[in-house]
Amino acid sequence: MNLPEINTTLFHRLRFILVQTSRAGNIGAVARAMKTMGFTELVLVAPRFDGMLEDPEAVAFASGALDILQGARVVATMAEALDGINFAAAVSARLREYSPPVLTPRELAGQLVANGELRAAVIFGNERFGLPNDVVAQCNVLINIPANPDYSSLNLSQAAQVLAYECRMAALDGQRAGSEVGFQGEAASLAQIEGMYTHLEQALVEVGFLDASNPRKLMPRLKRLFSRAGLETEEVNILRGIARQMAAVAQGKDPRRR
Repeated sequence: MNLPEINTTLFHRLRFILVQTSRAGNIGAVARAMKTMGFTELVLVAPRFDGMLEDPEAVAFASGALDILQGARVVATMAEALDGINFAAAVSARLREYSPPVLTPRELAGQLVANGELRAAVIFGNERFGLPNDVVAQCNVLINIPANPDYSSLNLSQAAQVLAYECRMAALDGQRAGSEVGFQGEAASLAQIEGMYTHLEQALVEVGFLDASNPRKLMPRLKRLFSRAGLETEEVNILRGIARQMAAVAQGKDPRRR
């Protein structure tokens, strides 16, 4: 029996991103975890040392997944790593006060399978420090692996294996665990959403709702709110239109007035 197209294409829609990785062996082990579950796209952001993909330790830990290492890309910034992505999931054991909505790996996998429009990335931080808060803030969801609360420490490659396994099982079995109503239109890219936040913040300052010198937590709260919405491109355009109108009215330039 042939699997539905939405399931088979998940293997080509999911990118694994490693941020500031310190150990070449962990990169190789992640490559192995990905290949065993059928995923191929690996991106490294500012790894600690040059040449980590060719490091003997990475090759040894990859254990036959050399094609994943050879096809991996090394980039300098998160913007480059997220190019073409419209749904990003930060993987972290540490919850933040103003984090995006929190999902388990199984819930994430169900959501990715349910919506074939999502070009997704799962993002893993440095072995010691994890992911910076500014990276987490850019993401649509935060993934927390429900491990033993008395000892929840997972190696980088172990965490990647858990995510890869759950996504594979969801793809093969057609699971919809934790998924909500899918997008009706094209999901907005992270760059589009960030642009909308900047535009909205400027408009809120213009109308006097946001004090630029003392913004408090307004924008992180708004980002959390919109993260739960799963914005589409057209919805982002609508919000930017609203922000544009707000700024125009505040400046006495309401385009509706002739």
